Amino acid sequence: MKIILSSRRHHYVARVSIFLVTVALIAGMVGCGSPTPTPPVEPLYITQVAAGSDHTVGRMSDGTVVAVGDNSHWQCDVGYWRDILYVDAGGIHTVGLKSDGTVVAKGSNSEGQCKVAGWTSIVCVAAGYAHTMGLKSGGTVIAAGTNDWGQCDVGGWTDITQVAAGYLHTVGLKTNRTVVAVGYDYSGQCNVDGWTDIVQVAAGDFHTVGLKSGSTVVAVGYNYYGQCDVGGWTDIVQIAAGRSHTVGLKKDQTVVAVGYNGFGQCNVGNWTDIVQVAADGDHTVGVKSDGTVVAVGDNYYGQCDVGGWTNIV
Repeated sequence: MKIILSSRRHHYVARVSIFLVTVALIAGMVGCGSPTPTPPVEPLYITQVAAGSDHTVGRMSDGTVVAVGDNSHWQCDVGYWRDILYVDAGGIHTVGLKSDGTVVAKGSNSEGQCKVAGWTSIVCVAAGYAHTMGLKSGGTVIAAGTNDWGQCDVGGWTDITQVAAGYLHTVGLKTNRTVVAVGYDYSGQCNVDGWTDIVQVAAGDFHTVGLKSGSTVVAVGYNYYGQCDVGGWTDIVQIAAGRSHTVGLKKDQTVVAVGYNGFGQCNVGNWTDIVQVAADGDHTVGVKSDGTVVAVGDNYYGQCDVGGWTNIV
């Protein structure tokens, strides 16, 4: 269905689109809870999405949150959240960054991944399969959840501007545009020591992706399905990584994807007017410039049922 936007909302969405692209390309802060202006416009619409293993989460223009998909551990019970700037989704938990710099979490807490109640001065959050990362305003990082592979050993990190969390590893982008990583490294997903000029990082299950300032992309780690074959990508402004696939948002608001496509999660060639992408598990999600959402891939739990995320009142 075609959505007719008011002139006021259309102009705002256009400004938000330019803002997101500029942030992704220059500051590398996509995925770090950069505050998005919320105008007093109705109806509500989506400003940011996050993909978990089998669920999808959306941040609304008024700071509330919606979610669909697997809810076996109540990871989708986020309808009561308020004042949220940014959301991320893990294996079976969901994390939200609030406007006051505190954090909320919902879902499985079997490994302590939801124990974020005392966190303050947080500017960025990331959710791995069973661990949660918080970037503090001073550039240090705190963590909660499983640490079986050292994925939470970030106490010595400094000068960090963005964090990303994979299945068993964690990645941090530093102010000098180099990258650090800890955790499970069997497939070489933590081999990022030589990366330079990076403006955004993304972590899949067993691979790591970096967006360079020149709009090209690098990747390391497990590549059985070609999820690291991004060397030919150009004009990229944002990246996302799923279980075994990688997604890139281009300057012209189209989307590219490589890797495992058994569920159609890479079938994004016809997407247009996209301003943000998210990926995890075997599905891919995109926010369009009009605040609506599209999704492809595994929909066993209804994690791709986002077609109704528009004109929410």
